[in-house]
Amino acid sequence: MIQANKQHTIGALIAMSIAALLLFLFDEERPKKEYFLNQGKVFGTYYTIRYEATGDLEDSIQAALQAFDNSLSMFNPHSTLSAINANRDTVTDALFEAMFAEAASVNALSDGAFDITVAPLVNYWGFGRSRGSTPKHAIRHSIDSLRAFVGFEKVQLVDHRIVKADPRVQLDGGAVAKGQSCDIIAALLERQGCTNYLVEIGGEIVSRGVNAKGDKWHIGITKPVDDASGEKQTAMQEVIAVNDICMATSGNYRNFYYEGEQKRSHTIDPRTGYPVQHSLLSATVVSSSCMRADALATACMVLGADKAMEMIERAADAACYLIVDENGEMVVRTSVNWELKIKN
Repeated sequence: MIQANKQHTIGALIAMSIAALLLFLFDEERPKKEYFLNQGKVFGTYYTIRYEATGDLEDSIQAALQAFDNSLSMFNPHSTLSAINANRDTVTDALFEAMFAEAASVNALSDGAFDITVAPLVNYWGFGRSRGSTPKHAIRHSIDSLRAFVGFEKVQLVDHRIVKADPRVQLDGGAVAKGQSCDIIAALLERQGCTNYLVEIGGEIVSRGVNAKGDKWHIGITKPVDDASGEKQTAMQEVIAVNDICMATSGNYRNFYYEGEQKRSHTIDPRTGYPVQHSLLSATVVSSSCMRADALATACMVLGADKAMEMIERAADAACYLIVDENGEMVVRTSVNWELKIKN
């Protein structure tokens, strides 16, 4: 009996050793994860994507960005959006329809302050495709004429096609494009099994998990200092440490020009037809998606600080960080849920 027990014990030890060896060999053969960095230029801006994976996903990322450009770029003459603006019979794709649905939601939430039909006004003021044709003086009757075919109620999505109340209606998805493209790349990384990543496209961000050091991702909120050239050294208003977040920032400190002594910002109020003029310098928004955060940040810049805060408080899935000019001093105002939203 003792001999049998010894043999049983030895057999069990041998089996365990073999199992451990097999696990070791299998683990050695399994691809190891490491952090990758992909950087480049897209949509007229720059992107930085860091992620932990078993291999470089740059080719897949480039393909996803190209597919996005083919759908929603105003500057790609073959895109779905360009075809719609040219009044060609066009079947909308999933990317366009997701953008359109979010645009409708934020348009309603902001009482019309966010409106993707603002394109004719953006072009009139020299911030769209017609760059360089900025008006020397705003002509009221010209703006009123353009406003006749600006308004979200003038477009409908019916059976995968855009129906316009007026063929002169033009769509501009630029206020959600960077945010939506961040969501697209984040979804791609998720499908590839990535649980630690940071996607940044033109300042809009989606992050998950931790960085290569095992720490939270550190994200800077830019100090809104006028710099139309984009050549000044970027200063940070604040740096926040986060794990999982979708965040977008909008401001008038980079894209503007002067007409005499009058500063003309790229943020156009679709309800008046004119560039906004108020004390809100920048708006940073976190929300359930980067596309939604991007749209809400733009709406904040149209509304101004007080009404922007009211809008964000109505949006249960969002929080904001506003930088306001108060008598020449930059003052930060945050929604009551800001700290709760960024601590995850």
